[in-house]
Amino acid sequence: MNIEVDKLFQQQLGEWPLAAKNFNALSEVKTKEVSVNGVHYRVQFNPARIVSSAAKVDSASIQARKCFLCATNRPIEQKGINYKQYVILLNPFPIFPRHLTIPDINHVDQKIEGRICDMLDLAKKIDDYVLFYNGPKCGASAPDHMHFQAGNKGFLCIEKDVTNIPLEKLKEYKSAKLFLLNDNPRNSLIIKGTTSEDINELFNQIYHTLPVQEGESEPMMNLIAWYDKDEWTLILLLRKKHRPNAFFAKGENKLTISPASVDLGGVFITPLEIDFNKVNEKQILEIVSEVSMSKEEIINLLKK
Repeated sequence: MNIEVDKLFQQQLGEWPLAAKNFNALSEVKTKEVSVNGVHYRVQFNPARIVSSAAKVDSASIQARKCFLCATNRPIEQKGINYKQYVILLNPFPIFPRHLTIPDINHVDQKIEGRICDMLDLAKKIDDYVLFYNGPKCGASAPDHMHFQAGNKGFLCIEKDVTNIPLEKLKEYKSAKLFLLNDNPRNSLIIKGTTSEDINELFNQIYHTLPVQEGESEPMMNLIAWYDKDEWTLILLLRKKHRPNAFFAKGENKLTISPASVDLGGVFITPLEIDFNKVNEKQILEIVSEVSMSKEEIINLLKK
């Protein structure tokens, strides 16, 4: 299916001016490298992402707008590839050189329960890409419509971290193994396995152990997955907060940064140039610490 997706990109960039403009603009985005506790992060100034970073995701705002992932509301130029109950689309406001959005064909809430095997299946089907999932209060700009996203491999810093940073083995279930990545304050949980059903079962054991905040439908998390050399890697980024205090601050302390999978995956997106210039190691450390579960909290939960 990688070839089909490549053809989709060629067609869409030739026929859809908005998408072509925003993908071409990626060649001009500013980036800088930042080390946080010895872990590599990249900061990207990407003004087109203000649509997502500053999106209003409260119930009233969601109900007041049309769902942009439903087929009847999508731009007339936007075409896709149907795959099972999903449709593979270009994301017209990209972060990656190749950025996809993969919504369910039905308008159902963003919820990962029962869909891990779907995510792993897609990761194998388009194995040039990394799949990711943003929870409804963890960076999803469309919490009312179930969707994954995907970006080309080699872009997220965490892809190398899984290989370069020590892993602490925590649990094993048949062919699936659970590790803790020593990347504080992010504290990534890693599931590796060769059978999607075993990974799904191990994920479910964790999922049903995690707390669900009042008024929410599922535990707060971001997920990243890819398939390589007959093995899946699934990263669980467990959350305790949607947006950091800096997002709501006034004056010099304000940062329009709403961390999602890409940010916690090592590429911090700043839609405003003033924020790009300000962001440093200390601020990334504070933001990631604030929104992520601590190692102690994760270990105590997993003991259950």
